[in-house]
Amino acid sequence: MNAIADAAQQLETKGYLGIDVDPTLDLTEAIQRLKREKNAVILAHYYQESEIQDVADYIGDSLGLSQQAAKTEADLIVFAGVHFMAETAKILNPHKKVLLPDLKAGCSLADSCPAPLFRKFKEKYPDHVVVSYINCTAELKTLTDICCTSTNAVHIIESIPPEQPIIFAPDINLGKYLVKKTGRDMVLWNGTCMVHEIFSAEKIAKLRARHPEALFIAHPECEPHILETADFIGSTTGLLKFTIHNPAQEFIVATEAGILHQMQKASPDKLFIPAPPNNNCACNECPHMKRNTMEKLYLCMEYELPEILLPDWIIEQGRACIDRMLDISAKAGLNKD
Repeated sequence: MNAIADAAQQLETKGYLGIDVDPTLDLTEAIQRLKREKNAVILAHYYQESEIQDVADYIGDSLGLSQQAAKTEADLIVFAGVHFMAETAKILNPHKKVLLPDLKAGCSLADSCPAPLFRKFKEKYPDHVVVSYINCTAELKTLTDICCTSTNAVHIIESIPPEQPIIFAPDINLGKYLVKKTGRDMVLWNGTCMVHEIFSAEKIAKLRARHPEALFIAHPECEPHILETADFIGSTTGLLKFTIHNPAQEFIVATEAGILHQMQKASPDKLFIPAPPNNNCACNECPHMKRNTMEKLYLCMEYELPEILLPDWIIEQGRACIDRMLDISAKAGLNKD
């Protein structure tokens, strides 16, 4: 067995434990070389570690990443994010190879809504349209009429006729925010994101007392009692834009701490403070997002593994809800981050 085949087998059977990366290797340079050689594009979420963000071709939130995946001309798509994001890219590019640096980079929110259970739940409401947050599995997308992201969720809900009843899944916190924002009485699936569910209102209040000039900004996946005290609520991209354009010099940020890297790059003279969670950590990070590392990114590009593979029926049935989302977003002028 040659070296490449042996390494590929190790990736498949042992993950990355059996492969050592030369510690003297310049990973940034090596990844850039592989991008050129393989006509590859790296799509990275804001919650990735800063080194991965800096080497990516595109950095964004779920809407922007979906849009980039839909229009890329690259032969190889490397998704530095979590599993459902790479699945979305595969659905949009069924004939291209899509890689994820670590297949174990999952999503607590997606896991909170298993498709078989949701199918039974949906049967109770046969006249309802299903709107699913894009943070869900590929199989759940086959049971969905329209996808949404936190950037376009309000536009998606408002595009549906007022008399049409709606099921919203899987994030109950985002669903409650949308009910309040749009006035629509929706049936909500009870799912949550582990990252956005554990912010401490008490600790945030104390932090605001120490930084009285700071604005408190939050992602709509946060719990309602956290959002009630926010000066601004928005998607990851929305939060970033707000910090760029608002004259305030200090911000307390209630979302995954990876976004602070882009905030600091865009506004180096401003202070960004991660909102404290209700645990012993100093900041709030998604353990799934942080499974991806520069070493894993390099290895997956070198050996083109692990690859995202989906059954044909999921690709065929899962695409319609994504296309509807992208179409509604384009008509609403949300074709850019």
